[in-house]
Amino acid sequence: MGEVTDSIWGQFLAYNWMGLLQALLILIAGFVGARIAGRAAARAVQGHMGVHEATLIRRLVFYVILGLIFATALHQLGFRLGVLLGAAGILTVAIGFASQTSASNLISGLFLLAERPFQLGDFIKVGDATGEVIAIDLISVKLRTFDNLYVRVPNESLVKSQVTNFSRFPIRRFDLQVGIAYKEDVERVRTVLQQVADRNPLCLDDPKPVIMFQGFGDSSVNLQLSVWGLRENFFDLRSSVPLEVKKAFDEQGIEIPFPHLSLYAGSATRPFPVESLLERAGEQDLEQRS
Repeated sequence: MGEVTDSIWGQFLAYNWMGLLQALLILIAGFVGARIAGRAAARAVQGHMGVHEATLIRRLVFYVILGLIFATALHQLGFRLGVLLGAAGILTVAIGFASQTSASNLISGLFLLAERPFQLGDFIKVGDATGEVIAIDLISVKLRTFDNLYVRVPNESLVKSQVTNFSRFPIRRFDLQVGIAYKEDVERVRTVLQQVADRNPLCLDDPKPVIMFQGFGDSSVNLQLSVWGLRENFFDLRSSVPLEVKKAFDEQGIEIPFPHLSLYAGSATRPFPVESLLERAGEQDLEQRS
């Protein structure tokens, strides 16, 4: 029993504890250094690139340096890096075949990084999802919708789909469709619409508001009022202009018609007879009483 104990103790003392301590110190120092280097790289490129490009570069620098530090620590412990790299290569090929979708998303993420169709904080629309961009990664993009839902969109879908960026330009246009009765004076209505646009403080003077004739509808003459506003004021502009138009039309006595339907039977000039059931019931009641 004593010989077995002496053998185990001898193997314990023979273990390279100094190498293990050095490897642990390398990992700790390397982790701290990788974070510092990643942040420094992000600050260096943030003035020339967007926020999401700087974030991706920070992560890339961090993981590359951390990988090199990890390899150095393994070498310090006596591992043969050539054998590990060979095994890692075989594992990478196997994972690549098993995760073709992830690889496609990764490549699509690089395309998005180069093209830069949107940035963090932009409001975009992809398919049925509309929201604020809160994260841009190499695999997917995360959105927060207007009703505070979390939506993850794969990068491959972004490359293949139409993407609408509502925050790309500083100003936006709001188009309001207006229908007026045929009896109304169109020039008078145009003047009222122009006054509404001029009084609204959210409407820009340049580009100036535009009032366009859209066509003759079934029961109305259709016009379009187009006004421009700052991007951050767009929703307030969209809410205020229709209410002000309705108020102005009421004050000026301008009719906003609703669809009318006429029924005819057998003749183009003779209208289809319509009889009120309530009136008929009342007449029958009077006949019975008399």
